[in-house]
Amino acid sequence: MEEKRQPVIQVKNLYKIFRVGDEKVRALNGVDLTIYKGEFCAIVGTSGSGKSTMLNMLAGLEKPTKGEVVVAGQHLENMTENQLVKFRREKVGFIFQSFNLLGTMNAIENVALPLTFRGVDKKVREAKAVKMLKLVGLSKHMLHRPNEMSGGQQQRVGVARALVLDPEIIFADEPTGNLDSHTSAEVLGLMRKVVQEKNQTMVMVTHDNHLAGFADRIFHIIDGKIVKIETRSEYKEDEQ
Repeated sequence: MEEKRQPVIQVKNLYKIFRVGDEKVRALNGVDLTIYKGEFCAIVGTSGSGKSTMLNMLAGLEKPTKGEVVVAGQHLENMTENQLVKFRREKVGFIFQSFNLLGTMNAIENVALPLTFRGVDKKVREAKAVKMLKLVGLSKHMLHRPNEMSGGQQQRVGVARALVLDPEIIFADEPTGNLDSHTSAEVLGLMRKVVQEKNQTMVMVTHDNHLAGFADRIFHIIDGKIVKIETRSEYKEDEQ
């Protein structure tokens, strides 16, 4: 089994220090973590714990003050802005709290949008978009615009859009923050299933312990440090 566990993300001694006036704020205070291929991991913490900074580091959106961030074999901390843009375009999918769908476009067009930026032929990108929308259970809503769909359906479109590029890694930032608890559970169950089927890696940031329970492993972060790592089996036993 160990041979199969291939690290996709490795973080070593990671620090992010912000200056606020005369004060130094340690958003990340010496973090080490490894995430393996095919894992769904959650980073959990309250507001100000450093979890969003952590996600931004892993996605190459912010540079560390010190330390290493190795994602898909590449050292992000050494990359130029142009290299990081290329890296994100080729390797990463994002799912946001606000669905970020374009109101003038239907579901197929919204999902196909990232492929448009890559210059993929219209027929090919629409066929891929249709396939992804079926995967997330929206066969009947492909021609609907965002205002004709519920929040849960819009977030499924968001999931399909993140998947259409076939990314190695998906980053989800409070992906169900705008949904009720029942719909949140449905969307997370779906995300978990899709990631498993495609053997992709997903890292989700959330403040909600219950939602984190959908992940294979949970990293608890407090004051910029990871204080506890739980696996799904332990977490489920605790709940019983």
